[in-house]
Parts: sequence; C-alpha cells; structure tokens
Amino acid sequence: MGQPLNRHPYIQILLVAVVTAIAGEFKINPYAGDIFRIGLGSSAFLLFLLLFRHLPFILTGVVTGVSVLLFRTGLDLAGTDFTILEIVTRHCSAMVYYIVFAVLMRVIKERMDGFHPLVLGAVAAVIDLLSNEMELLTRLLVLGTTSFRLNEWTYLMAIAMLRTYFTTGLYSSISVSQLRLVQKEQNRRMEQMLGFGSGLYGEVFYLQKSIGTLEQATLDSYDLYRSLKDGGELANSRQVLHITQQIHEVKKDSQRILAGLTKLVDREVTGDMPLSGLLRFTVKSNQKYADMLGKNITIIQQTTSDYATASYIPLLTLLNNLTANAVEAIKDTGIIYLNIYEKEDMTVFTVTDSGGGVNDRDRELLFEPGFTTKFDDEGVAATGIGLSHVQDIVRLFEGKITVSNAPYAGGAMFKIAIPTKNLRKEE
Repeated sequence: MGQPLNRHPYIQILLVAVVTAIAGEFKINPYAGDIFRIGLGSSAFLLFLLLFRHLPFILTGVVTGVSVLLFRTGLDLAGTDFTILEIVTRHCSAMVYYIVFAVLMRVIKERMDGFHPLVLGAVAAVIDLLSNEMELLTRLLVLGTTSFRLNEWTYLMAIAMLRTYFTTGLYSSISVSQLRLVQKEQNRRMEQMLGFGSGLYGEVFYLQKSIGTLEQATLDSYDLYRSLKDGGELANSRQVLHITQQIHEVKKDSQRILAGLTKLVDREVTGDMPLSGLLRFTVKSNQKYADMLGKNITIIQQTTSDYATASYIPLLTLLNNLTANAVEAIKDTGIIYLNIYEKEDMTVFTVTDSGGGVNDRDRELLFEPGFTTKFDDEGVAATGIGLSHVQDIVRLFEGKITVSNAPYAGGAMFKIAIPTKNLRKEE
C-alpha cells in the first residue's frame, strides 16, 4: 500500500503549484488592457499555505511561481504570435508575486495560530498588497509601464482585502469543521472507554469477591482434610487434600488475571468527571439499549449537585445496572427518571421507572445473589447477580441502597445514598 499523501511533501508542493496555475486563469482585469490581472490563483495559493503549514513556504512559492510562468507561457504560445521571450517577459512578474507572497507568509508562519481570523485576514491583505506592488515594480522595470493613480491603488487594496478575507473565512470554516469532526471522534472514543471501563470494573469487582470466596473455600477444605486425617480416614483425607490443592490453584490463576485486569483499569480509566457527565452517558447508552429492544422509552435526567468525582467508573456501573433494569422492567412504552442531589452529607442517586414496580414479598430477597424475577420467552431465569452487584459496590462506598414503589411513576424507585466525602474530588 502507498504512503499517505502528507508523507510526500514534494507531491503536495506540485499539487499546490498546478492548482494555483489553473485557478489563476479564472480572473478579472480591473484596468484597461492586460497590464494587471486579478485571478483566483492568489486566493487558492493563500488557502493552500494556510492548510498545508508543514510545507516549506519559500520552496512552495518558487515552484508555484515557476509553474504559473510556464503554464501562462504555454497558453500564449498556443494562442498568440508572440515570441517566447516576449511572453516570458510579460508573465515573469506573476512569478515574482508568488515568490514574494510565500516569503512574507513564511515570516508570519510561526505566529499564524495566535492570530484572530480578522487579524489574519488583515495581515494577509497587507502581504497580498505588498506582493502586488512587487509584481507591479517588476512590470515597471521589465515592460516600462507607468505607476497607477491613487484611486486605482485604493481599488487594488479593496480587492486585496476582499480576496484575503474571503479566503481566511473559508479557511476558518474548514478549521471549525475539522475541529467538530475531531471532537465528535473524541466523544465517541470517550463513550467507548466509559462503557468499557464500567463493564471491566464490574468484572474486576466480582473477580475480587470470587478470590475471597476461593480463599475461604481453601481454608474450609483444608480444615476438613485435617479433621478427616485426625479421625483416621486417610483415603477421604487425601481426596479432600487434592480438592484443596485444586481450589488453591484456581485462586492463584484468578489472582494473576485480577492483577492484569486491575492494571488495565488503572491505565484506561483516569481523571475525573462531573456528576452531570455520568447522567449524560447513562442516558445515552441506555437509550440505545431501549431502542435495541424495540421499546419507546423516554429517559429524563435532573442534577442539582454537579461536583467532580474520581469514582465515576463504579458510579457508572451502578447507574447503568439500575437503568438497564428499569428499561427491562418497562413492557413497551414508559418513562425513566434519573436524579442526583445532595441531602445533608449524603449524595443521593435515584432511578425511577414506570414499570410494574416491586412486589412486597420480593423486596427482601431482591439483593440476594441468584434471585431474579426475570425470565426469557423460554422460561429460563436470568443470572440475578445485577442488584447484588450494585449493593456490594454501594457498601464499598459506605452507602445504602433502598427500593420502593413510586406512585407518581407507577413503577419502582431505587435510591442510593453515599457519603459525599467518599465521592467528591478534593480541590
């Protein structure tokens, strides 16, 4: 495969030269005869220099000037009876214009990013005017033409201002469009990172719990082995010891996996995020989830507290889990309310839906591992670890989660209250 175009600056310089030479033939003649021509070549050349900052300006100006001279010479040779010397003499001033223009643009090249668009347009107009003066001086020396009257110089300056402001305005529009595309791509990658981080955090959290369970299982198994051995049941004790060793190996493998995942989380998930950002991401991701399920669900968010937190990934895990459950609880059409506010020294998160609510008999078992009220079309139960997961994370932050029915919405309301000091990023 070929290399990208920006790795071949000489091809770009040639492209600039050719396009400028062709654009220069689309022109107007503000003065009688063919003494001075104002064409689109100047605007095209300025636009190229603004867009291709990495090119060597002076070399680009020389190549462009020579190309314009050769192009116009070729056209005149094909359509007039002038000699080649006469033609070159008539058009050499155009070559001077592009060279001088490029040299002056090189002078301000390092400072262009700091110019306001209006200032950049004014500076470019001055450069255009000076380049035109050098072109006229060249014509005066070579062809012996006289200088222009004052009103003609004024008109020339007006043309320079109009041409450069049009070009810098076009350049600014292109730059804004590029920035919007870059921002859109950054937002897309941020959403992917947040979704990845939220899911990965949940897996890491439960792997940590599993390792603790395996550790306890290893201890219990070893105690059983000692008991059987002391009781003289050697055959059974050896079998239990073998099981203990296997559990221990699984625990070590899990620890190695956990170490790798933890490093990945630390690398991918850094910085902080305002609480309003958590809600925006939660709404966007779960709106897509609702659309995927073919449900017409409106998600309404409200934030009365909007401090920054470094714990946004576990909070996203909580909100995504509860909001996804709310989406699943709504049959076809409904509303979900997401709310964040502070009450005394607690930050409160609520997720309320217009689904069927929670039965009183299920409320005490709702956060138990393995409990579920969700079954698919074939009657197969869901894993039921979601709300247990949520409760464990809430406890990790020394918080509390409660569930109740919401009469105003018609469904369930999950409320999470976490000490603000455990979430707020210190200034």
